[in-house]
Amino acid sequence: MLSRLFVLMQYLLPKYLLTALVYRLARVNVPAVKNALIQGFLKLYHVNLDEVRAQVPDDFRTFNDFFIRELKEGARPIDANPGAIVSPADGTLSQAGTLRGNRILQAKGIDYTLEDLLAADLDTAREFADGAFATIYLAPYNYHRVHAPVDGELVAAHYVPGDLFSVNNKTATHVHGLFSRNERLNLHFRTASGPVVVVLVGALNVGSISTPWSGEIRPRKSGVVETVDLSAAPRDVSKGDLLGWFNMGSTVILLLPADSCSWRENFEPGVTTVMGESIGELAARAG
Repeated sequence: MLSRLFVLMQYLLPKYLLTALVYRLARVNVPAVKNALIQGFLKLYHVNLDEVRAQVPDDFRTFNDFFIRELKEGARPIDANPGAIVSPADGTLSQAGTLRGNRILQAKGIDYTLEDLLAADLDTAREFADGAFATIYLAPYNYHRVHAPVDGELVAAHYVPGDLFSVNNKTATHVHGLFSRNERLNLHFRTASGPVVVVLVGALNVGSISTPWSGEIRPRKSGVVETVDLSAAPRDVSKGDLLGWFNMGSTVILLLPADSCSWRENFEPGVTTVMGESIGELAARAG
């Protein structure tokens, strides 16, 4: 009952206005305000400050700077096994498995389509039919930078405007097509094992999604799919390289083609993972 009320409130609330207000508050650079916000956050959530590169709160100009904090060198070692697929982010696994044709499991009894998620041409969607997927939820306290799960070539990036529902488990079990309804940034890679997509899904209070090469992409509710300029982006990406970050919490979805990989044993909903650890293995290639 409470979950349904929480979801109903999201339909009624002015999500874009609330997100805009959070965006501005998170960027206030008055020391007393930003320090109070950071300290209040630390009282609500456990954050391992020992692994944070800068001093908290003094070295952060705004609350958002703290939220997208960098970690110390070596805090997230990258699995060196050439066949390992590493977690692109810290978080909790929502779902993982194999697509049924073009359908991706969102929650028990709820799925959505590749075509809706990717908002791309049918040929691109067909590349992932019967493929593998993993959906990782980033809670507010998690490290919020997203990294490459495998080596590859970055070939395209598309921003898809959409809604801003929360992406927590309560919402995922009640809002059909949640991840294909929300705004998102789809990063397409060409790898030795075939195409791979990393989807950064926006959410309520996510003021923006950023990449090192495009800067900040602010949410908008409607409009056409935007091709992100990659002229400043490195095309060859190594496993563990930084891809982007969420300005507040959200979700990352990985897509791989059929028969290209297997997830690790016990990689089940509710399992926590950290960026850089192995979550699966790429299939051995013939020849």
